[in-house]
Amino acid sequence: MADGTLVLDLALTVRHDGHGGVADDLEHPEGLSRWVRDHAEALAEVPGAGAVVADAETLTAVRELRAAVRALFARAVAPAAPSPADARRLLPPEEALARINAAAAAVPTVPVLRWPQDGEPVAVLRPSCAVTEVRQALTAALARAAVAFLAGPDAERLRACHAPRCVRYFLKEHPRQEWCKPSCGNRARVARHHERQKSANR
Repeated sequence: MADGTLVLDLALTVRHDGHGGVADDLEHPEGLSRWVRDHAEALAEVPGAGAVVADAETLTAVRELRAAVRALFARAVAPAAPSPADARRLLPPEEALARINAAAAAVPTVPVLRWPQDGEPVAVLRPSCAVTEVRQALTAALARAAVAFLAGPDAERLRACHAPRCVRYFLKEHPRQEWCKPSCGNRARVARHHERQKSANR
């Protein structure tokens, strides 16, 4: 999983709940544990990622990091509007940057060369010292993924979906793409049609 996918998946733990509101997949430690296990391959530098059991402190740290990521996503899509999920309560960009940079620096890493018998050589980052605290390793890995994504070429393709009720960010795949998925496009077209009908009937 690419860094962009990992950090986008973190941002997308804030989602539409299907009833006109916003749901949070990281509302409880169990949700974070499940999310980390589902992303264990991308979080290989986190000790025991495949079987992690998050506690309340770890949950708070990851949610604070996610708030910083979403604030910087909002900055990245400007001058377009940010996701409506947190448009009114975004962290100031300076605070978001400081939060991500501090987390990224908390666990020093070194590149390690991996070369499978039947594959190509690949460099992966691994902690340069023994890390026993999951919280620190997890937030450091997520923060580094955010840095790599926001400073990389994919950040230019980042968009906020503005279909009715959607709160997702997405990567634009082709020039005419306006929404994160076809169902959002359908909802947006239906909403526009209803607006035109209301205007015509006034």
